[in-house]
Amino acid sequence: MLTTASTTLETTMPSPAEQLRETLRARREQKELLLMTHIVLGYPNFDDSLCVVESMVKDGVDLMELQIPFSEPMADGPVILRANAQALAAGATTEQCMRFAERVSAEFDIPFLFMTYYNILFATGVEQFVRTMAEVGIQGAIIPDLPPEEGGEYLSAMKTQGLAPVHIFTPSSSPERLRELAQHSDGLVYCVARKGVTGKDTAFSSDLDAYLARCRESTDLPLALGFGVKSKEDMDFLRGRVDIAVVGSETIRVMEQRGVGAVSAFIEGLNAR
Repeated sequence: MLTTASTTLETTMPSPAEQLRETLRARREQKELLLMTHIVLGYPNFDDSLCVVESMVKDGVDLMELQIPFSEPMADGPVILRANAQALAAGATTEQCMRFAERVSAEFDIPFLFMTYYNILFATGVEQFVRTMAEVGIQGAIIPDLPPEEGGEYLSAMKTQGLAPVHIFTPSSSPERLRELAQHSDGLVYCVARKGVTGKDTAFSSDLDAYLARCRESTDLPLALGFGVKSKEDMDFLRGRVDIAVVGSETIRVMEQRGVGAVSAFIEGLNAR
C-alpha cells in the first residue's frame, strides 16, 4: 500500500515545466509585466552571486536566468562576455554552478532557469546534465546555440525530466520558423529585440509591434523580451506588449560601476510604477 500511494503521489505531482507555466500564469494575474533577470554564476564570485540573487528576489524579480559561464558565449556582448571570462578565470565550474542552483532553488520561491551553451552539456553528457538540472530544482533552460533540429537528445532528455526547453525568436525569423520553434518550447519563449548580441542599445519603438504580433500568433506561451532592456522607460514601453522583460547586461554594469549593493535600487527602479 505504501508503494502504491507513493507511486500515485509521484505521478500526480506537476512537472517542473508545469510548475513554471503555473507560476508565470499566477504572477501575470497580479502584474502587467514580469521581470526576469540574468546573472553569470561565479562573477565576480559565488558569494556575490548569492547576494545578488537574494537582493533581486527581495526587490520583486519574478524569475531568473543563471548563466553557467563558458569561454565562447556567442550570443553575448562584451559585458556578459567579460563576466564569463572572469568567472572562469576565478575557477567557476559546472559542478559549482549546479550546487549554487540547488541552494537558491531551495531558498527562494521563484523559478530559476539555466542559460548556457551546448559545449557545457556535451562535456557533461546531455542526459546527465539535464538529469542534474531536475535534481537541483532548475525548471528549464535556454541554450542559444542548440536549434531544435540539432537538439534531439537534449529535447528528449528535457521531456523525460519534465523540464522546459526555452527557444529564441528573432526579428528575422519567418512565421513558419517561429511556429516550429514554438512546437519545441515550453514555459516561455525568449524574443530578442534586435539582431546581434546582448548589451547593445535597443530603440524601443512601435517598430517592434509587427514582430511581436508574429510572435503572439506563433505560440500561446508567455513572451519574454530581452536584448537592451535597461530602464524603467523600457519597462513601461513593454507593458501590454510582452509578458516578461529580461534584464541582463545592465545589471552587471550597475554592479561593476557601483557595487553589489546598488543592484537593489536598480531593480526597485525597474519595477516602480
